[in-house]
Order: sequence, then structure tokens, then C-alpha cells
Amino acid sequence: MNILDSLCAVEGISSAGVCEFDALTPYFAPGARDKALALCPGAARVVVALFPYYAGTAPGNLALYARGTDYHAVVQQLLAPFARQLADGVVLADASPLPETQAARLAGVGKLGENGLIFDPLYGSYVVIGTILTTQPLPLEAARHSSGPPTPPPAPGDRLLQCNHCGACRRACPLDALGKDGSVNPDRCLSALTQKNGPLAPWQTAALAQHPLIWGCDLCQTSCPLNRHVPETGNPAFREVLVCSLSRDALDGLTRRQFTEKFPLRAFTWRGPAPLLRNLTCKELPK
Repeated sequence: MNILDSLCAVEGISSAGVCEFDALTPYFAPGARDKALALCPGAARVVVALFPYYAGTAPGNLALYARGTDYHAVVQQLLAPFARQLADGVVLADASPLPETQAARLAGVGKLGENGLIFDPLYGSYVVIGTILTTQPLPLEAARHSSGPPTPPPAPGDRLLQCNHCGACRRACPLDALGKDGSVNPDRCLSALTQKNGPLAPWQTAALAQHPLIWGCDLCQTSCPLNRHVPETGNPAFREVLVCSLSRDALDGLTRRQFTEKFPLRAFTWRGPAPLLRNLTCKELPK
């Protein structure tokens, strides 16, 4: 059994593939390629795995991805044994110099949609991406899936975006953060704004006052037809002991350390309680 088959045999991983490190060169942010090589000198391959997190849409004011265990910890825990097998493997998740969505697309694990997210064949865009950077010259073969046949990586001439192109995600985005090419403007993305430190501009405050969430944003996902009938994740980390909402009473008076101790291993704690309290305040302003 090769590494891709082994990854997809792990509960909590839906798809796995591998892409050439150098194939990502056109997509790196300025300076990011050098940062990646500093983490793994001589990097040759990127192993990509998708982790489905959808556990239903219970009412709440936190984005769906943030309600279960912190996905950074989940990715690290599940990929670390495979990184050790590769001897020099470096596990990365989100806080990464790699252009993760492009790595996932080039590895064949999913398709890139207009909302800028990767779509797993079964779980839609309700997945997080984990990667292993390695110098090992792993074969560039078809991606594996926990359900369904292998899928080959895209040919060089394939379209960058491969979705319905219905525009539903762009219409659902209140601040027009999404481009037709799958790009996302972080200055206008509600998910980014909810996590921004410090005071906001008046137009940003007004946008958050109308936004149903105080952390993250699911509008471009819940509006997508490809996400309408996705199954729930089988990963207990993402479906048990969920925190769907936070109130002012749960946050007032907490230091950053106390907040982290009260809500251990949660993705919404990395900025501390201040942005969440500010976002709650936005919703209390006179309309």
C-alpha cells in the first residue's frame, strides 16, 4: 500500500494526492517559496490530504469549521506519522507558505471553485487542507479518495476553475470579495474581517453588524449547489463536543490565556477574545 492509499485509509481523511513542489512556483506569494524551502531544503513534492469537517448546520454564530476541535491540531495529529515515514516530512496546515488550494488542485484531490475553495468529490468545499512537504521523489500519480475512483491530476491545459460557474457564491457575498477567477479579496472577505485585530472602518463595522456570525463566514459555501447534499464527517473531532455559539457572558473579563484555557483546542481562540467581543458589539449597535 502506497502513502496515498494509506492516507485515505485513515478515518478523517477523504482524499490524498501528491504534486510537484516546483509546479507551485507561479502561485507562491512573494517570498513564500523561500520560506517553504527554509522549512524543507530541497523540497521536491507536496503530499496533500483533505479533511472533511461538515457536521450539520445547527444554529450558531460561529462558522462551521470552527465548532469542533481546532483543525490545525487534527491535521498535525493525523499527518505526523506519515511525515515521519518520509524522514524529512514537514506537516503544514493553513499557517503555511504553500499555496494550499493550488497544491490540492494540482494533486488532483479536488476541483477549485469560484469561491476560491477546493471541492472534495464527496464532501464539497467543507474540507480543510493539510500538506506534507518532503524531498522524497514520490511518484506523481492519481489522487485517492475514501469513496470513489482515483482521479488524475489536471492536465496543464485544464481550466483553473472547475465548478458550475453559476455565480451563487459571488451573489451571496455581501462585500463582493470573490472574483470570477476564484480569487478572494481578504480586505472585503467577511471571514477575514471577523478575525481582524483592532478597530474597523465604519463600512466594515456596518458589514459585521449585518453578518450572522461573529467568527468566520459560510455564505459562499451554504449558497453553493455543490454543497447541498454533502454527508456529515465521520471524524469525531469535528462532530463531537461542538461549540456553535459564543455569548458576551462567555467572554467578558477573560484574558487571552484564560480564554484559551476555557476553550482549549479551538480554532476561534488564536486571536484572543477581543475580536469576538468587538464583533458582538457591532451587532448591538443601533440599526
